[in-house]
Amino acid sequence: MTASNSNSDHVLREALRRALREKMQARGVPDSELSDARLDEMISGLDVNLDQQAERLAAQVRPAPVPQPAPPVKMPKEEPEEFVRLSLNLRLQHVTMLTSIIALIITGLPLKFHEAGLSHFVINLLGGIESSAIIHRIAATALAFVGVFHVVYTILSKAGRRDFLLLLPKLQDALDYVQQLKYYLGKSDQKPRFGRFSYIEKFDYWAVYWGMIIMIGSGSLLWFESVTMQFLPKFFLDIAKEAHSDEALLATLAIIIWHFYNVHLNPHKFPMSKTWITGKISKEEMLDEHPLEYEEIMQRKNQESSGQSQRKASRGGRS
Repeated sequence: MTASNSNSDHVLREALRRALREKMQARGVPDSELSDARLDEMISGLDVNLDQQAERLAAQVRPAPVPQPAPPVKMPKEEPEEFVRLSLNLRLQHVTMLTSIIALIITGLPLKFHEAGLSHFVINLLGGIESSAIIHRIAATALAFVGVFHVVYTILSKAGRRDFLLLLPKLQDALDYVQQLKYYLGKSDQKPRFGRFSYIEKFDYWAVYWGMIIMIGSGSLLWFESVTMQFLPKFFLDIAKEAHSDEALLATLAIIIWHFYNVHLNPHKFPMSKTWITGKISKEEMLDEHPLEYEEIMQRKNQESSGQSQRKASRGGRS
């Protein structure tokens, strides 16, 4: 293959010399200037020019390199805006009340429905009637403690006094209730706009107060039966027993049907609202459930921001 290529190159070069000599002679160049060496120099220069032209032509038709896409920039994940709904103090109060009420229900309802087989199973599971009674009284003490603690908290803390005043029933609650009915019945496109507490939350709050007064009062008379009998006739104990039993059932149904649905089982909250754990509520929830409070918070923030800007400008002017 190498010998064949060499012969081809030689033949091609001879043909180029002959053609170039004829062209130069036709233009009057003397033969003394057309030696093989001189013609080879001219042919070499011609090869270089051809290579340069070929390279320029290739550069023109060669496809431009496709730019590689830049690697995606990872944007920092934007945290959703949240608002503090329950302080740690209130969350601890809520957990104490929650656990004590659950214990009271588990140990109390089997006594009301003592003939049911499930009641016997629960009592035996707790270690018998005496153990069940001890657990019931410990839970009752915890409930009484958190009730008294909340009253003290309401009186002594600024946040407690603020919330207490906002939880007082007002005429606006009745108007909100009517507007809510209109919305549910399709008579209005506007939902009622609530502040920090809706009429539902106010009902929850005052129902707990009422229930605790009935349960703790009647329970204390039954717990210290001998002392009660020294100062009050027996029918007081009979009334206390019925009140304690019926109010316990009412409270259980209210918690399961009313409170649990509104707070956890509602389609907007299901399967559970985490506010009682984290103490926070999202911006979307705030706008949907407490738009008036949201507007108050934003207005307060704007005023604080404006005040800070004015103070900075004032300090800058003095300097």
